[in-house]
Amino acid sequence: MRVGILAGGLALGIVAYRTQVDNVLVETNARALAQVVSGWAFLVAGLVAWSRRPSNRMGPLMVACCFALLARQLRYAHDEATFTTFFVFGEIGYALVAQTVLAYPSGIVRDRLEVLFVRVSYTVVIAFPVAILLFYDGTRPLRNFYAGPRKDYLGVFNGGQVALTLQDVYAVTAYGVLASIFIVLIVRKLARAAPRSRRIMAPLILAAVLAAMRAVFDSVLTFSSRPPAIVADNLFWWQIAALTALPIALLIGLLRARLAQGSVGDLVVRLERAPANEIRDELAEALGDPTLDVALWLPDRREFVDEKGRPVALPEDGPERAVTKLEHEGEPLAALVHDPGLREEPEVLAGATAAARLALENARLQAELLAQLAKVKESRSRLVAAADEERRRIERNLHDGLQQRLVAIALDARSAQRRLGRDADPEVARVLDGLADETQIAVRELRELAHGIHPAILTEGGLAAALASLASRAPVPVRLHTINERFAAEIEAAAYFVAAEALTNVAKHAQANGATLSARHENSTLMVEVGDDGVGGASPDRGSGLRGLIDRVEAHGGRVRIESEPGEGTRVIGEIPCGS
Repeated sequence: MRVGILAGGLALGIVAYRTQVDNVLVETNARALAQVVSGWAFLVAGLVAWSRRPSNRMGPLMVACCFALLARQLRYAHDEATFTTFFVFGEIGYALVAQTVLAYPSGIVRDRLEVLFVRVSYTVVIAFPVAILLFYDGTRPLRNFYAGPRKDYLGVFNGGQVALTLQDVYAVTAYGVLASIFIVLIVRKLARAAPRSRRIMAPLILAAVLAAMRAVFDSVLTFSSRPPAIVADNLFWWQIAALTALPIALLIGLLRARLAQGSVGDLVVRLERAPANEIRDELAEALGDPTLDVALWLPDRREFVDEKGRPVALPEDGPERAVTKLEHEGEPLAALVHDPGLREEPEVLAGATAAARLALENARLQAELLAQLAKVKESRSRLVAAADEERRRIERNLHDGLQQRLVAIALDARSAQRRLGRDADPEVARVLDGLADETQIAVRELRELAHGIHPAILTEGGLAAALASLASRAPVPVRLHTINERFAAEIEAAAYFVAAEALTNVAKHAQANGATLSARHENSTLMVEVGDDGVGGASPDRGSGLRGLIDRVEAHGGRVRIESEPGEGTRVIGEIPCGS
């Protein structure tokens, strides 16, 4: 079938060339040949597109453009039937070119404004030639017909000047107004396209705009004196160059697709070495779509997540973004959110997804693991927060309850001593005095216990005040360097307990003469550091204290570093993300 179409197009081109050469008085050999070549360019490009993508309508559209543009040249014939037929339908070729450009790359015009424009264009390019021939009486040549007047079958009114006027109106309407709207639609189409589609369409859009600009100039020249021959020649060759560039631009787009398939072939090798967090980048590069996103399906959670296990909401599949869902052994595997232009290259997209299937399966397993780890971290954070809240509750109960009662007992004992005075039994006075002293000791111990559970000063005065209190109560001299900045309660609590546990270890094990305590804010991280000049050799494996504070800090996404070489002292550094 395509061989027959090719033969028919070649034959029509030869007939169109001979018609122009034989029926136009001015020298037209070069121009006639150029117009035939531009039509044949559409034929070759259309057949290539049709062969590569039989389901895509771009191929048939391009072939139709070829036949319409070549058939238009038959309007120069002197035969009445030939002249009438191809004068009426000859302008359809330009409407077809406009439709082809607006339909690229899918072959279908989907935008409502563009569909309306195409319909109006076909109506105009048929209605005006019919109206012109109805008033054409054959007494004078029509515009652009240099070999004298023609006869037609439609001339029923005696209005030669009306026919010429209608030609002028048609030039303004078709080559002026419609061509200008066409340019606006093309620019709009390019502006609304995603980056990948924009790059593919750029050469096609350029050729289309050049052709439209030629039509605008032709419309303007309708109401001006005839320009010098050099200007007219340049305008003509500009149009021919633009029309020839259109199918060439399409072929460039097809070559881009072929190159993309070659890039997809290399994707398998690259994905073998790529970690899970780079799969998206590799796919984006292979498909030429920097906007591409990858969502992985987690069957246990019945939702899509990113490579870090965070939930992802897929957009609606439409003209702005396209969604391609992948399956593995009948089960959902992943979804690619990409440039809608990739839907017009199904073989490229299919090749990329096939190459990435195993890597995506591994990435899904890793995302599932990360999601589970995230849940564990959230659980640890909730446990730490719950423990801190329980600490605060116990501290409040001790302070507001038992501590106040003990203080009241001590006051009652002292009050009883004062009331009895010197007449009191010595034994009773001794008991009351001991009761008051022991109660005071119990109050101090209770305060120390409550302070260790959750110091009130941390809540009221902040981290700086709490660290200053720790330094003042330490059994060894402590040099303090801190900041007067407030953080979230859980962050301040974690930093405080790092310092408290480290200073406790200094007192118990370090045999140190002094220590340093510092807190600083660096790169959204709260750094708490305790150092001493003791014997060193500290290890989290030797006790639960350091292990506990490591768990606490890690629950907030931080870490604890312990540097403690024997004989060189110990440094405990807590790094706690603080989010600002």
